[in-house]
Amino acid sequence: MLEIQGVYKTFNPGTINEKKALNGIDLKLNEGDFVTVIGGNGAGKSTLLNMITGVYPVDCGTIKVGTDYTDITKLAEHKRAKYFGRVFQDPMTGTAADMEIQENLALASRRGKMRTLVPGIRSSEKEHYKELLKKLDLGLEDRLTSKVGLLSGGQRQAITLLMATLKKPQLLLLDEHTAALDPQTAAKVLSLTEELVAENNLTTLMITHNMKDAIRLGNRLIMMSEGRIIYDISGEEKKNLKVSDLLDLFAKASNGEFANDRMLLS
Repeated sequence: MLEIQGVYKTFNPGTINEKKALNGIDLKLNEGDFVTVIGGNGAGKSTLLNMITGVYPVDCGTIKVGTDYTDITKLAEHKRAKYFGRVFQDPMTGTAADMEIQENLALASRRGKMRTLVPGIRSSEKEHYKELLKKLDLGLEDRLTSKVGLLSGGQRQAITLLMATLKKPQLLLLDEHTAALDPQTAAKVLSLTEELVAENNLTTLMITHNMKDAIRLGNRLIMMSEGRIIYDISGEEKKNLKVSDLLDLFAKASNGEFANDRMLLS
């Protein structure tokens, strides 16, 4: 569902602020893979997602998506959006605050479709949205007309996750989507994530700083450092991993910078 070959990205090349964000990324995800991504601050994790979605152009390399490996390397961000569902770290990013819950969901359900002059949201759609919102167990099924901006961060993030998976994307991208939430709400959103990914067999790439989550979730784990993928673990090897193992691996790869990132990898 995703094939990245030889992708490099340098920001501000030739200046004092030059930063090599990605340094020869090769990555392939098969259909149904749930891959967790960990690494220290500035390892290139979010840049990787931004390259995939087209926020920034790559310096070189190719990015292909889908079972037919469509080359999207040079596609504009809005033209490749139909392939992806994405949830950001900031709960305020993935929704339109001044629009109602049902309007946000309607936008997500119409993604990639031709837009016509149909008045409002059909009753059948509203019933469908109510059923979906019931799964969240947040009492939102009775608040379809509430403005999203009035909801808590956890409620907004849950709705964003629902919107990202409403039209089954070819790839679901989760960029530390529970990091800004309190522990109880984060656990709720993470549980919902597991449920939606399993229910829809979504190919998923999830960035996290939580090593326990990285080990527990998914069938594969990759570790990044200085714009490279330095470990790629799956199968029994991943099942037998412990947090101490990952800490040791990161310490070896961080060249003495481990102390600065240890708190981020707790």
